[in-house]
Amino acid sequence: MGQEARGKLKKLQGQGKEIVGIVTGNSELELEGDRQQVEGDVQESLGKARRKVGDLLDTAAKAIKK
Repeated sequence: MGQEARGKLKKLQGQGKEIVGIVTGNSELELEGDRQQVEGDVQESLGKARRKVGDLLDTAAKAIKK
């Protein structure tokens, strides 16, 4: 599983925790879910950037071979 996918999964898990925290009145769980969503966003963004750099390097390598 790639970094992008792990980030998306982390965001979904965080959303679930936040919702459960809101429904149960557990502010600690709500904050943990919110924090996990932010971590997931960062992880997903890094994965996207990593993929784009890889694509750019592939394109450059193909151009050099021509």
